[in-house]
Amino acid sequence: MPQRIEITLKDELFDAEGEALRLKAKNYFGIHIDAVRTITVVTIDAELTDSQVETIRSEIFTNPVTQVSSIKPLAVNFDWIIWIGFRPGVRDNPGATAVEAVEDLLRVKLKTGEAIYTSKRYCLTGSRLKRRDVERIAGELLANDIIQQWAVYDKAGWDPATGIGLVIPKVILNHQPEVTTLSIDSDETLVRLSDERSLSLNPNDIPTIRAYFLDPDVKQKRGEVSLGDPTDVELEYISQARSDHCNHNTFGGRFSYQDLATGETQTIESLFKTYIEAPTLELKAKKPWVVSVLWDNAGVGRFDDDHFYVITGETHNSPSNMEAYGGAITGIVGIYRDPMGTGKGSRLIMGSYGYCVGPRDYPGPLKPRLHPKRLLDGVIEGVRDGGNKSGIPTPFGQVLFDPGYLGKCLVFVTALGMMPAVVDGEPSDQKTILPGDLAIMCGGRVGKDGIHGVTASSATFSENTPAGHVQIGDPYTQKKMHDFLMEARDEGLIRFITDNGGGGLSSSVGESALFSGGCEIQLDKVPLKYDGLDQWEIWISESQERMTVAIDPKNLSRFMTLSRLHAVESTVIGTYTDTGKIHITYNGVTCAYIDLDLLTSAFPKWEFEAHWQPPARRGLSEPVLGPPDDYQTLILDLLARPNICSKAWICRQYDHEVQGSSVIKPLVGVERDVPTDAAVIRPVLTSKKGLVFSQALLPMYSAIDAYHMTTCTIDEAVRRAVAVGGDPEHLGGVDNFCWPNIQHDPVKNPDGRHKAAQLVRSCQALKAMCLAYGIPLLSGKDSMYVDGHLPGRYGETNKVSALETLQFSVTGVIADARQCQTMDLKVPGDWVYVVGTTQNELGGSEYYATLSKVGLNVPQVDADAFAACYGRMAQAIRQGLLASCHGVYRGGLGVHLPMVAMGGNLGLTVDLARVPANGVDRDDTLLFSESAGRFIVSVAPTNKTAFENLFEGMPVACVGAVTEAPELKITGMDGSVLATLTVAEMKAAWNGPFGDLI
Repeated sequence: MPQRIEITLKDELFDAEGEALRLKAKNYFGIHIDAVRTITVVTIDAELTDSQVETIRSEIFTNPVTQVSSIKPLAVNFDWIIWIGFRPGVRDNPGATAVEAVEDLLRVKLKTGEAIYTSKRYCLTGSRLKRRDVERIAGELLANDIIQQWAVYDKAGWDPATGIGLVIPKVILNHQPEVTTLSIDSDETLVRLSDERSLSLNPNDIPTIRAYFLDPDVKQKRGEVSLGDPTDVELEYISQARSDHCNHNTFGGRFSYQDLATGETQTIESLFKTYIEAPTLELKAKKPWVVSVLWDNAGVGRFDDDHFYVITGETHNSPSNMEAYGGAITGIVGIYRDPMGTGKGSRLIMGSYGYCVGPRDYPGPLKPRLHPKRLLDGVIEGVRDGGNKSGIPTPFGQVLFDPGYLGKCLVFVTALGMMPAVVDGEPSDQKTILPGDLAIMCGGRVGKDGIHGVTASSATFSENTPAGHVQIGDPYTQKKMHDFLMEARDEGLIRFITDNGGGGLSSSVGESALFSGGCEIQLDKVPLKYDGLDQWEIWISESQERMTVAIDPKNLSRFMTLSRLHAVESTVIGTYTDTGKIHITYNGVTCAYIDLDLLTSAFPKWEFEAHWQPPARRGLSEPVLGPPDDYQTLILDLLARPNICSKAWICRQYDHEVQGSSVIKPLVGVERDVPTDAAVIRPVLTSKKGLVFSQALLPMYSAIDAYHMTTCTIDEAVRRAVAVGGDPEHLGGVDNFCWPNIQHDPVKNPDGRHKAAQLVRSCQALKAMCLAYGIPLLSGKDSMYVDGHLPGRYGETNKVSALETLQFSVTGVIADARQCQTMDLKVPGDWVYVVGTTQNELGGSEYYATLSKVGLNVPQVDADAFAACYGRMAQAIRQGLLASCHGVYRGGLGVHLPMVAMGGNLGLTVDLARVPANGVDRDDTLLFSESAGRFIVSVAPTNKTAFENLFEGMPVACVGAVTEAPELKITGMDGSVLATLTVAEMKAAWNGPFGDLI
């Protein structure tokens, strides 16, 4: 009979988790709960004595300072109980960690089939609570139904003897693993199989797949290993490898681009080769600090003579859209594995995030799977747990709200690492595999979680999206694996390493086998979470915390010794060969035999039609508006807009101080409450050098033209880095594209040609900006199909497509991190300057959004002029001429003048007539234009002359001064006072929307 331990906080202590649930129930649903008490339940399904259970209760599971516990149900007052536990087959990460602790303490080894499971019961008190209210809280707030089960009890229905918390979520499988041979007698049959098995095969790929298996030579060689028609393992493997997520078919496709206004036509054979690879290789030849790009899991740059830094970024949209917490935590721990699998492996030093979701208070008729409020909360918590529990700082991130993300949210995650420049006498960025090397899987075990992850990510979200594609991340297991692999690397034991991300073993082994020329894999050796997985599931499962490592057989003993020392499971699952084949067996029987070059040579390009119409021809125009009546109220309203207001409640959940490297914090200013332009860390604590990191998201401009969206996004990311002291000569970029479906269909996707043209133009802008600013693309990722089919109020299905979105990140080395600058005003009496020209560029602005307008005059980037300015700004910071520096971003001067005042809790006088401008004749245009390339800086009187001399000939003007009285006073172009705002009232507006969130 299983035994149970219950743990809760002492009565006198504040139950933060319970209070958070109480507030969510009130804020989300208007359900009033008087109090919530949370109890952790540990269920022990193992042959332990009563004495042993008592020992682990007191020694492992109970903090005597803060907690009480019992082997019997705790007597906690309640009107209702909600019990939440994992579903069968879902990895119970705390339970797995508990097993290790119990085995260490008791010096026993749990038997096969024995385990420890965790669950929770929430004790709710409230005289007005009804069963339907409690069930709604359980089903919509507490339980993620893909991975958890729940039950509700009232006082009359609950009896501790019934076994609450003793539910054992074991997978009971009578199914015997087997390989299935699949007929492909026609294209139609293969299309049907693709639909039935969620393979998401492109129709153009299907004839190629059939032709391969019907080829006489192929059939003869397959017959020698007792294979005929393709097996399910083989078709599943091909579908993973050919998915847009893994193979980037869209960016490698052929685009027929036509400008409908000019008649210009162009055929582009590959967006990647033309607009990403070509400029990056050109810049790599000119930038000696660029070490490795375009082929590994992440890009590599030189930090100093002894160290390289590593950076990469991607998205986890589909799984987060399906199950916010699990999808997001898997996203962040998954991106962490990319630096670990770069070169011979790098140590993780930081992560970042970017969230694009529907309006948090969305009240409309569409019914997304998760309301944006709950979705965002789950995503925040997932990235928080993935980063904080991994011991990796998260010092930077952004959040953006737009109804277009109701169909599918975006969850950007970025990771940076460091590695020694030389490992075992060889450059650390280089790796290869030799025939005869052993293939080893390290880390977690394989389960059914993560089936069809990459194919689900390569399709539009709908009610048919498979729930099983969501994986469950475990940062503790990954942290142990990280530390083990770094030690193995330093001992020279690793020949090659890569992560098991999208596609699982099929991707990591399939891609790494290219280096040796083949592989033989024994799937029966792969460690499983439970019995009953079919061979194809073992091969493609994306279960988390796994790396594939190639080692020289002579190093096996030492490698396994280190693995055991770190309590990491490592298993030899096969051997790399030079046969040209991927040969997979199970218990000695072949279940896959594929030519390695099939997926790199035989398939046709995907083809797209791209038709561009300039925005004016699409009906966009500048709105005719009268001047605002009340600038004071308008500025406060803009500060309270969701895409501008304070989101400190998010970044304060993320640990940025772990590892002790933080220089510029996420929140700066006198009260540490205003967001920084960019983050700066010192990854090598014995060095004064730093790494700057920034990123930008401006998808609103895509409503006008994705070309200018892209130029402005890249410019903002660069400007953010420069504003804190980044060197514009040493900046590497990471491009993360998230685009709606671009394949034209007259019924399902009638505007596909326009979206395709937007993608082409965005890539053209990417190349132009990278060359102009000298930014090699160290890494990047494309995530297509950002669309969703959502039910409406009356049952109808509505397609919702996200804005064409690019997140652009930059990082670079700062020679002396002590010279970095922050954005807050510092000293009364300092002079305030605006650097850069303001133009009539309100198109896509936050100001127009308040009026439900889009406009036409989207901000445009003069790259040559801006680059010259950024060089001077970097020089000014290095010379110590500035007291503060802040870029002008979303909302324009009307938002960012208040920001610098709020940061310093100081006042500011501003004369708009002095602001450098071109073609601007209205105060509202001057205040709220979002023209790129601009800064607000403050300069001490003693540095005024030197600063002005440095910027001579550039659009720079002194527009006012810092005052001790915390008040912003703005004078209009005609000399009249437009607004007088105290810092207190500006902060009240800015903190208002999300200020009560925890």
